[in-house]
Order: sequence, then C-alpha cells, then structure tokens
Amino acid sequence: MPKVGIIAGSGFYDFEGVSIKDVRKVSTPYGEPSDSYRICEFGGLEFVFLARHGSPHRLQPHRINYRANIWGLRDLGVKRILSINAVGGINTGIRPGDIVITDQIIDITNGRANTFYDSDEVIHIDFTVPYCTELRDVLLIAGSKNDIALVNGGTYVSVNGPRLETAAEIALFARNGGDVVGMTGMPEACLARELEICFSCIAVVTNSAAGLSSGRLTATEVVDTMKVSMERIRSLLMTTLCTIPAKRSCECRHALKDAIL
Repeated sequence: MPKVGIIAGSGFYDFEGVSIKDVRKVSTPYGEPSDSYRICEFGGLEFVFLARHGSPHRLQPHRINYRANIWGLRDLGVKRILSINAVGGINTGIRPGDIVITDQIIDITNGRANTFYDSDEVIHIDFTVPYCTELRDVLLIAGSKNDIALVNGGTYVSVNGPRLETAAEIALFARNGGDVVGMTGMPEACLARELEICFSCIAVVTNSAAGLSSGRLTATEVVDTMKVSMERIRSLLMTTLCTIPAKRSCECRHALKDAIL
C-alpha cells in the first residue's frame, strides 16, 4: 500500500498524469472520515488522497472528523502526510499566491477532538517542532527543482471558523508572531504526531488577512487564488513524491517514546 497521504480540498487528485487505481471506504473507531480514500498513481508512485471537506465540498472546518481522517490514513499504511491548506496572509511580506512551508503553529481552536488518548492512558507528545523536519526539507528541495518560490518557515495560526477573522484579531495574531491564518491546520498535525506519522503543511496564501487590504474578504477570492496556484502545487507534489526517501530518519517515527506516563 502507499506510504504517502495527501490531504487537501476536493479535486486535488485530478491532475494530469495522475490515475485513480482504487477507492477505499474506511470505518474507524472514531467514526467516518470526510470521504473515501483514493489510491492514486503518478509515474509509478502511489499515494493516498483524502478530500478534507468531503466530495463534493460540504464539511465546514469545525465539523471535520480529524481523528477519523488521520486514523484512516494510518490504517491504509500511510507513514507521511502532506497537508495542503488555504490560508490568509498575516505577515505583510507574504502575498496572495505565495506558498509557505510552515514550521510552527499557534492553536486557538476549541471544541475539536484533538487526541487519540482521551481515556485512562496518559500521553504527552513532544510538539516543540510540530512539522516533520525531513518532510519539510524534501518539499523545499522539490520547490527548488521546479523553480517554485517557497517561503521557508512561518507560523500557522489555527482558528476555529467558520467565520473569517476580525481586523483586531489579525493584529493580535501578528503581534504574537503569526504569519498565516487558517481553519484546518489543527488538530491534524498533533493527531499525526500521536500516530508517529510524519506531517508537513503546504500553506497556500489565498488572500491578505482581515484589515490588511482595502477590500472585504470573500470566499470567491480563496477559490480563485487556489485555481491559479494549482499547477505549481501539482509540480511541487509530484516532485516531492519522487524525492521522499524510502526510509524515514526523522524523530516522528519515535514520537511515543518517553511520552507515556
């Protein structure tokens, strides 16, 4: 089975050269995932694709069953996850259309099931570095190979949604070191870490966040920017799949070591 999973919006599997070999419906102890898992092939390499919001797009960020999504990928043998997220730009040096390979998270979501260990077993995973360093390096190499400008590092502020943020909230996030803001960055990252799965975020900046542009924020702007960015993301993903080493050498694979009380 494929060892790499991709989580993104509906349609990201529909790239030229990508074929769907199988569609798997997976049931988990945590309920149903957002959608069936598509086993895809590109250039002889397989990966698993999951539409985060369902197909068609129907699940708002706070209604996504993040635990089921990550557990289902693990059940299919996935060891590495590439997550594509539409975000707003907080850092004024980051513009719409930029792609950020984030390296930190500020999580202010609430009400989301954010651990697999919510019974009697006590687990405290180390989340000092929330994204897999090895996977981030591979993404940066893939960007360089394709002459795709990537922003190396940035802090993702994960909010609950589904509403967009106020200008005052964005100003607060900026003062606290936030670079981009989105609604799906957590708890995906920490759930993957609990299952010892490598996880990295490809944050596509679709708009300037609230208060940083003269106009009002619209969902149409997000969709339009993602469409424009699709070809660069396709090239980045496909080269990354070809570049990922067969054997993991990062710390993610030992995340539970010394985490159990």
